[in-house]
Amino acid sequence: MVEIRGTIDLTTVPEIQVHTDAATAPHGAQVIVDLRPVQFLDCSALGLLCRARRRAVERDGRLALVCARPWHLRILEAAGLRELFHPLATVEEALKRKH
Repeated sequence: MVEIRGTIDLTTVPEIQVHTDAATAPHGAQVIVDLRPVQFLDCSALGLLCRARRRAVERDGRLALVCARPWHLRILEAAGLRELFHPLATVEEALKRKH
């Protein structure tokens, strides 16, 4: 599980990417990215999330996204990524998801 806090923007993505890359490196990794504590995110956060998901899927794993803030959900929707990520409201829901 990768829980991100505070801000995800161009200046913080490199530091966060170290953690998402480590989480998605193993074959078959089942990764949960929890954005609930994130106060602000910009389009660079979307690139980070897409990279993490791609890495997990390429290694026969999966990435579940926990995201409940209406503003964050609107950003995912506007970018056309809400259907790709199918964000969940809680970590418990993400743990139950099989695909």
